[in-house]
Amino acid sequence: MSLAHRIIPCLDVDAGRVVKGVEFEGLRDMGDPAELAARYNREGADELVVLDISASNQGRGTFLDTIRRVAEQLNIPLTAGGGIRTMEDGRAVLRAGADKVTVNTAAVKRPELLSELAQQFGAQAVVLSVDVKRKGNSWEPYTRGGRDATGMDAVAWAKEAVSRGAGEILLTSIDRDGTCSGFDCALTAALASAVPVPVIASGGASTFEDFLAVYTDGRADAALAASIFHTATHSISAMKKFLAERGVSVRLSR
Repeated sequence: MSLAHRIIPCLDVDAGRVVKGVEFEGLRDMGDPAELAARYNREGADELVVLDISASNQGRGTFLDTIRRVAEQLNIPLTAGGGIRTMEDGRAVLRAGADKVTVNTAAVKRPELLSELAQQFGAQAVVLSVDVKRKGNSWEPYTRGGRDATGMDAVAWAKEAVSRGAGEILLTSIDRDGTCSGFDCALTAALASAVPVPVIASGGASTFEDFLAVYTDGRADAALAASIFHTATHSISAMKKFLAERGVSVRLSR
């Protein structure tokens, strides 16, 4: 029996408010993180991700108060990140109520961080966030909220990260972010076939069919979205019903 495919709303937080842009630019206010978390918990989300999107760029620590407020609203797993640079930062995020920590910029700068986190908290609690742009026939990871190119190859970096202890990959297409043009299934499939850990697809979701495609063609274990959920374009329960009717394994609410 295959594991259920997860649907994960994402809260991008800046200065204590949920925001959303297009290709990581033009941010607009979408609401209070705790209120949105409570809504998604009721609607049947499988997990929730909350990210401080400006922490790495501004050199700030992680937003622990926001994590606490969000965690109080949930009975589903919570992944949190943004500005996590040390094992102590990771410990603080978990103590604030998160079940997993996600790292990007700091892991690129010092890959040993992944091993340190995994050894301390277990690989299941370590999520590598990879924000990429297409570069010819491959994809290049970016850091600092999509600002800095790394010169790396996304698939090679994901494989290295898993060997160092990452237990999951959160893969975001910057090219598709906020565009409502569908997930980059070629990107997701390339990475999912290269690593033995779950891959969460992110960037571009707009329709039920987009989720169906990324689970089948993209081989994603989970799919993350923000805009379509924040604006109530689609309900999570209706999406799960659509997917189940087409043979995709999902966890249906009772």
